[in-house]
Amino acid sequence: MHKTQYCMNASSGLPTPIRVDQILSLAAIALTLALAYGSWYAYGVFLVALLREFGWSRSVLGGAFSVFALVQGIANPLLGMLCDRVRPPLVVVGGCLLLGGSLYMDSFIQSPWQLYLGFGGFTAVAVACCGWIPAVVQVQRRFHCQLGLALGIVSSGVGVGMLVVVPLCEYLIETGGWRQAFRILGGICTAFILPTALYMLKKTPTHAPLIDSVREATEFAGRSLTLRQAMRTSPFWLMVMTWFCGAVCSQTLHVHQVAFLVDHGIKAMVAASVVGVVGVSSIIGKTGGGWLSDHVERELVYVGGVAILIGAVGALMLVGATSTTWGAYVYAVMLGLGYAVTAALTPAMVSDRFRGPHFGAIMGVGLFGSATGSALGPWMSGYLHDLTGSYRLPFTIAATSGLLAGAAGWMARTIRRRSGQIRT
Repeated sequence: MHKTQYCMNASSGLPTPIRVDQILSLAAIALTLALAYGSWYAYGVFLVALLREFGWSRSVLGGAFSVFALVQGIANPLLGMLCDRVRPPLVVVGGCLLLGGSLYMDSFIQSPWQLYLGFGGFTAVAVACCGWIPAVVQVQRRFHCQLGLALGIVSSGVGVGMLVVVPLCEYLIETGGWRQAFRILGGICTAFILPTALYMLKKTPTHAPLIDSVREATEFAGRSLTLRQAMRTSPFWLMVMTWFCGAVCSQTLHVHQVAFLVDHGIKAMVAASVVGVVGVSSIIGKTGGGWLSDHVERELVYVGGVAILIGAVGALMLVGATSTTWGAYVYAVMLGLGYAVTAALTPAMVSDRFRGPHFGAIMGVGLFGSATGSALGPWMSGYLHDLTGSYRLPFTIAATSGLLAGAAGWMARTIRRRSGQIRT
């Protein structure tokens, strides 16, 4: 077990409960992530609409998402450094205004270069400003004891975004067209993210405390590495590998699942609702997996999530052979659980090793690995589909990447046990 005694209430011996004000803060951050990443994952249904209207190749459309992921990845290290110096909600305020404006701009797309510049460029920067870096830095500073649970709660907002935003966008596309859908989505993001960011700005001190006990101060001193020092360690690169390989696997499925299901006889609205089911199961996976990781080794929970994610690849390929609606929903549950556990736990695993004043910068560079995987997987899948007319090879590569992510997580656990950081 890797729980530490300073996480326990001195009188009851139970874990310190989360306060009401902390719950409200977690809810505010979760809402922001729901809308920001709902805009991200809605690209799958916009891809189908753009394919129908313009007839662009899937490699072109997948490439736009790859540019989106790369731009976001390049922005993350800079945002991490910025969040180490200023209050993260300030970053979210600017990102919210940019997100609303860029989504509105996306509604005027007429050519691939406009898609790449608008969605791939401006929208990507906006999502990054509202996304993981400011969210995780805020949570990591406030929750030292139940970090896994807290990260699970806020990251479940991404699942809410899949559940609500993606089907909403499909409905808006079917009723008013994809251009109107982009405009309405931009208005919704601005209307909801801005007030929550201002609320968090009011609640966040200029310098959030990082140490809350003498014992933690001792452990903190050993983990407070600069970015350059962290990059010289094996655990850092293993964390980057988990992010990169996990993203290749999960984002390949997220981006191409709707098109794959529609290709194999599943109705477009049903395919969009599959994304919603992924969102529901991811809420359970992130919250439950986060809670579990506070009580057993995080890496064990992570590897279990990867195993479910790999199983989801096989389930989707089976749906392609049978074209059954119920099979599509089984796949969605597996993807939601597997992807959710891995996505929520990696930041906590990084915090276990690199907590300190440079955490934002370290995580920002680490997330570049995730962005690179998110860029490579969908583009590669679209390109290989254009060459072969099938998703068999891309999905096989995705499953292999999942295996590599699990291996990296297991190796990180082995190193941590040898160093004595995990106490049995």
